[in-house]
Amino acid sequence: MGQKVHPKGIRIGYIRDWDSKWFNLKDMPALIEEDHKIRVFLKDRLKLAAVSRIGIERTGKYLRVNIFTARPGIVIGKKGTDIEGLRTAVEEMSLRKTTINVMEIKRPEIDAQLVAEGVALQLEKQVGFRRAMKRAIERAMQGGALGIKIQVAGRLGGAEIARTEWLKEGRVPLQTFRADIDYGFTEARINMGCIGVKTWIFKKELFKKTDADLMEEVRVIEKEKMEEIAKQAEESQSQGLDPIVDVSEESEAEKIEEQVLKELEDEGDEGVHVRRRTEQEKGKK
Repeated sequence: MGQKVHPKGIRIGYIRDWDSKWFNLKDMPALIEEDHKIRVFLKDRLKLAAVSRIGIERTGKYLRVNIFTARPGIVIGKKGTDIEGLRTAVEEMSLRKTTINVMEIKRPEIDAQLVAEGVALQLEKQVGFRRAMKRAIERAMQGGALGIKIQVAGRLGGAEIARTEWLKEGRVPLQTFRADIDYGFTEARINMGCIGVKTWIFKKELFKKTDADLMEEVRVIEKEKMEEIAKQAEESQSQGLDPIVDVSEESEAEKIEEQVLKELEDEGDEGVHVRRRTEQEKGKK
């Protein structure tokens, strides 16, 4: 059976970081449950705010919550009243002094979680699943994504037997650790049941070296090995070794090539003479 791993979990420590940043061995189970409750509460309160992910940081008695959203105005509310209500509610849940930061997502069309939620919303409005997937793929590719794959599974189109359908455009290298692949999952709740929506978006390839970086590496290597190369050159001159490429005398291959070219030129000249003779004979007739 195929062993499928989470695209984000396998990249933690390489190009990704944890959503929860804290360390407490003694109270770890309780704090993990508390983080989950905070995320569920905020996602439920901010359904229309297009929240992609929620980062939580803990330092002693202080708690910081980072909300990544495509609609910061809805999170903040009029004169900041909504965000103050969220802060007090989280403080009551965690019993810690809390600060909430709102992070705006500038390109929501290439955020995998938001794309998956958009497709799910279309499915709940009884839009055809293929049409919803194609729309999302077109917007993502226009937004600058290098590749995207969307998969839906469940009773698609009201069928009695559940099935899985997916569409893909571009490339999605799941096994390349340096590939920045964003993953999102959500469920669309319709009258026929739940339909799962998964999204993979290949944004860019990190640690990809430019021509300037490669040239700099070449220069560094030359500087490091300059003394060794100089010593090798002196030894070759003292020993009278043959050069790597002999340019003093023509090699056998070059002689054969010249002969072949001469023969072709001779054949070409003979063909021109024959054509002229035939043209002259036709003119006389």
